[in-house]
Amino acid sequence: MPYDVYKLIHLLGIFVLLMTLALPTMHMLRGGTRADFPGRRKLAATHGAASFLILLGGFGMLARLGVVHTGLPNWILLKLVIWLLLSAALALTLRVGAGARVVLLAAPLLALLAAGIAIFKPF
Repeated sequence: MPYDVYKLIHLLGIFVLLMTLALPTMHMLRGGTRADFPGRRKLAATHGAASFLILLGGFGMLARLGVVHTGLPNWILLKLVIWLLLSAALALTLRVGAGARVVLLAAPLLALLAAGIAIFKPF
């Protein structure tokens, strides 16, 4: 597949992942609980699919650039850490209601940081 297709897959995954974090976060901030959150299993499945799309698109782009064959640079490793944090954020939100505020603030900032790292490749 062309580089641009992988980029669209990557972006779709990012957008869907952030949306799947916003829904339970707002539910928890309004006083809801994990038990009364409707469709949380479907949301979790969508979150997992979005996380997979991020990886698929990201590594597809790296393969098209020839980066994967030479080893992963540090900027990619940092993006993987950010991906892990955003992927685990749903569990934090649903299990610990107090974590909802942190996720609401941190998720967009982490996504912005990941974008900045991809654009500027600081190391």
